Amino acid sequence: MSEAVPLVSLLGDTALLLEAPGATSLEAQRRIWALAREAQTWPEIAEAVPGMNNLMLTVHQPLPSPAGVIRRLQEAWPAVVPLALAGRVVELPVTYGGEGGPHMADVLAHTGLDVDEVVARHAAPDYPVYAIGSHPGYCYLGGMDPRIATPRRHSPVLRLPGGSVSIGGQQTGVSASDGPSGWNTIGSTTMCFFDPSLPQPCLLSPGDTIRFRVARVIR
Repeated sequence: MSEAVPLVSLLGDTALLLEAPGATSLEAQRRIWALAREAQTWPEIAEAVPGMNNLMLTVHQPLPSPAGVIRRLQEAWPAVVPLALAGRVVELPVTYGGEGGPHMADVLAHTGLDVDEVVARHAAPDYPVYAIGSHPGYCYLGGMDPRIATPRRHSPVLRLPGGSVSIGGQQTGVSASDGPSGWNTIGSTTMCFFDPSLPQPCLLSPGDTIRFRVARVIR
């Protein structure tokens, strides 16, 4: 059976979006990272930005006919060698519960687990950074234990502090700055994920890994 072909669509006249076939997975993300690196060398491509199960590409100027680039992307997808998960491992000390984890009780009620088991399951995996997005420095992570998956909140929090550690559906993440969120916040960390004064403003990149360390549990 031939490999599924990714869908490529136009975003206006200066950008394209490739959507990987199948469900989001580390294997698909590794292929997206590899294709982003390759496409960035093509003369017509201005920027290649990995997303969650997709890749956005901008071009230097409107393409007279985008069909050639679309075909090239679709042919490159099965040919690229997925990049290894070989980035940095960043350890984040997390205080679970308390004022910094106001929705821990909701996660406990949904999962039926006690606080120690939720914390243990959340802190156990190494989380690969799939993509950077949502807001500057925010990391989309893979690898969360499905046992602690909790649906997003019906009413979002309008101002969640930066450093908030939250669960939304099958994913977990850390807010890089203050802002609204519909996820369930179970803890907090003091790590700075985005500093515009630095040559590389984002602390982490796709292919890096986050490891949560239990600093404290407030019951």
